[in-house]
Amino acid sequence: MAEERILSIKDLNRYIRMKLESDDLMQDVWIRGEISNFTHHSSGHMYFTLKDADSRIKSIMFASHNQRLAFRPKEGTKVIARGNVSVYERDGQYQFYATHMQPDGIGSLYLAYEQLKKKLDEEGLFAAHRKRPLPKFPRAIGVITSPTGAAVRDIIITLQRRYPTVPILLYPVLVQGTQAAPSIVKAIEGMNRHQEADVLIVGRGGGSLEELWAFNEEIVARAIYASGIPVISAVGHETDFTIADFVADLRAATPTAAAELAVPHQLELKQHFRRLEQRMEHALAMRMQQERDRLERLRRSPYFVHPRKYLLQHAERLDRLTEQLHYRTQGLMRKSDERWSKLQHRLVRRNPQEQVIFARKRVQSETHQLLQSMQAMLKEQKLKLMTGMKQLDALSPLKVMQRGYSLVYDEQEKRLIKSLADVQPGDMVHVKVNDGQLECQVWSMKGEDMHG
Repeated sequence: MAEERILSIKDLNRYIRMKLESDDLMQDVWIRGEISNFTHHSSGHMYFTLKDADSRIKSIMFASHNQRLAFRPKEGTKVIARGNVSVYERDGQYQFYATHMQPDGIGSLYLAYEQLKKKLDEEGLFAAHRKRPLPKFPRAIGVITSPTGAAVRDIIITLQRRYPTVPILLYPVLVQGTQAAPSIVKAIEGMNRHQEADVLIVGRGGGSLEELWAFNEEIVARAIYASGIPVISAVGHETDFTIADFVADLRAATPTAAAELAVPHQLELKQHFRRLEQRMEHALAMRMQQERDRLERLRRSPYFVHPRKYLLQHAERLDRLTEQLHYRTQGLMRKSDERWSKLQHRLVRRNPQEQVIFARKRVQSETHQLLQSMQAMLKEQKLKLMTGMKQLDALSPLKVMQRGYSLVYDEQEKRLIKSLADVQPGDMVHVKVNDGQLECQVWSMKGEDMHG
């Protein structure tokens, strides 16, 4: 009879785990349930139970996966989760490891919408100060929407009617379904990369909350926020607001309204240019009349009627100024001569040779005094040094040690032991004597009565 194989609990749980992990169905499974016993750990991991009317399963969603959630799970939220089933070997308990999760039902979708809206608002993605004005005369309009819906037709017709010269760059995308959000993000990034449009219209026609959900995705909101080209959000009808509407630089109630906001109307431009032309003609006429009047006043001016009379007045004034200049020049020359005479007299009084002899004697005298002062100071400092050395020698611990005393340090030789409280029986100590050092161990301690 063959010997029976006896497994440890750990081996058994590991075998069951390997069996579950080798089952393809258990490694990629979708389940629907309601969250209970929800805990969001400080590590970032989420621990909870998924339950329905008949059963429940313990579940975990690691931080690396739940950071991408578009909503915040909480107690009682109904969800659809994707993940795998495995065994936690330590407890011998199988559990569900979620990798993706989405709300189940319109109520949960609205909860996810409100949670994401609050999150992005707190981050400043909706701030009014960062919204950019649209160019008045765009060179090209980028349209990001479905190529087959009514929205693209309304946008193109409106743009061609209002501003037929502007080029329209259509980037077709999915506007509904799980792949819609990545498709919209790719289009926004592509338009920004090529920089061929001055304004982007991102939108679609109206629909239910589920149909418009691609424009409530966080990745779409962040792509609009990061766009270097101003974005007009044109999603749904007048009563439909999406996250994209709040992030965009401008929100339009409908795709048609977005096209009207993106470009001016050609008739309005013609009227505006006509008004400018009329104002310019009127201003030129007024300016020409003012210049004619000014020319006429100049023609009747006495300066032109009797020019010789005014020239003689200026000639007379020039003669007076010439006389004043001559008189002031002579005065300055006299003052300069007097100053030069005074300086020459002072130089004669101060013979440089006598000044040098006097300075040499003064230097010799002060040099002698300086040497005497330095010698006296040096003598005084030497005396102080000798006195200090004698005092230092008298206070040296080595002098005390020569009389038979010693110094006791702890094992690391960092602290001087002054009291029994500084050591314990069994401690190693270092005893420094006059001619060396002893390494000792404390076997016992005995105190002395200080008052005895």
